[in-house]
Amino acid sequence: MNPVVYQQAPSWSVSQWMNTRDEHISLEALRGLVVVLHAFQMLCPACVSHGIPQAKSIHMAFPLDKVRVIGLHTVFEHHDAMGPVALAAFMHEYRLGFPVAIDQADEHSPIPKTMQAYGMQGTPTLVLIDKAGHIRLHHFGSLDDLHVGAAIGQLLTEEV
Repeated sequence: MNPVVYQQAPSWSVSQWMNTRDEHISLEALRGLVVVLHAFQMLCPACVSHGIPQAKSIHMAFPLDKVRVIGLHTVFEHHDAMGPVALAAFMHEYRLGFPVAIDQADEHSPIPKTMQAYGMQGTPTLVLIDKAGHIRLHHFGSLDDLHVGAAIGQLLTEEV
């Protein structure tokens, strides 16, 4: 029987990082950790009501040396209303303590580059990346906390 082959997670195209003390975070630098990539927009009701609280809970529940939550602010509509200044105020109001990447705009498409690379349908989108850098879960919309926690727990038990 052939082993399951998982897709390698694409690198992120980021125009600016927030909550990182001016550090640039690469997916490659996070090898050995489970990465929770949470794609959101400030004006997305499901992001505000479910996705962001879930990402905050994951960030608080797991040690940083095992699991890293990365927010991806991926703007595909209302571009003028969701710039870095507005995002900084949003992050302060919602007390986001994890790093947030601003997805790099594509000059030929309203869909930002990382969103395109991952084939995201919209926001919120949750992507779980295993310790070896493979996509193990890719979900558009809300996913219950128990399911996400179990999936992260499973990834934590796996060897690289």
